[in-house]
Amino acid sequence: MSPREKPTDSLPADGSAASRRSYHVEALAKGLRLLGQFSEQRSSMKLTDMAAEAGVPLPTAFRMAATLVTEGFLEQLPDGAYRPAPKVLTLGFAALRGMDVVELADGPLRRLAATTGQTVNLGTLSGDRVLYLIRLRNNDLVTANIQVGSRLPAVNTSIGKVLLSGLDDAELHKRLTEESFTGATGPNAIRSLAELGPVLADVRERGWAVQDEELAYGLRSVAAPLRDASGSVVAAANVAVPAMGFPVTRLLDELRPRLLNTCQEITRLLGGR
Repeated sequence: MSPREKPTDSLPADGSAASRRSYHVEALAKGLRLLGQFSEQRSSMKLTDMAAEAGVPLPTAFRMAATLVTEGFLEQLPDGAYRPAPKVLTLGFAALRGMDVVELADGPLRRLAATTGQTVNLGTLSGDRVLYLIRLRNNDLVTANIQVGSRLPAVNTSIGKVLLSGLDDAELHKRLTEESFTGATGPNAIRSLAELGPVLADVRERGWAVQDEELAYGLRSVAAPLRDASGSVVAAANVAVPAMGFPVTRLLDELRPRLLNTCQEITRLLGGR
């Protein structure tokens, strides 16, 4: 055995910061930081921008980008910019599809989308954002660019409000910042934690949430939680509709009961009650 190698049974198992640093591979971390610069709003980047934002020297960024291209995680465009390659998407989608909640929810949510004729989504909380795990789009919504893997501000989505309502005040203050309240374009967007507090209290009491032209003008939705065997909220689902022709009263009267029944069905599949 090489002096640099360590047997696996000698690895620290205390989870301390010191032990984690001992096994931190800086080159890998830098490469992951390069990949982490991409988003829906920034789908391609010049190498100079990637290097600056990842905090690595330009020659290092060049070598790493070249390696990521060779391995199929980045591709270079004719103008020299880089963007994530299909291998990244395949890896992400495979991981999402492997989650129990996604597999168990898929059938019931497809039936809900088919019977309502409306768009149905499934999401979970990722920081201060909702990460979309299932997207079944059945109508012409203003948020047509949302896809599986999209992340939207939790404070102004019905799914997000359901998930945030399960957090205590300390966790809310930890997750949410001033930036958490940016990015929504609807006339009724929530703009502060003080404004959000009473809304979340209502969601906790009634067990479902509404988004009324908060995320974007012309969009409404109603969401409900999915619980596992421990009673914990692991995700939430919603039905989204165009505001024109779907006032809040119609949304709640026609679609909320169907959504609640579907979420209860999925909760039972997850072992919850």
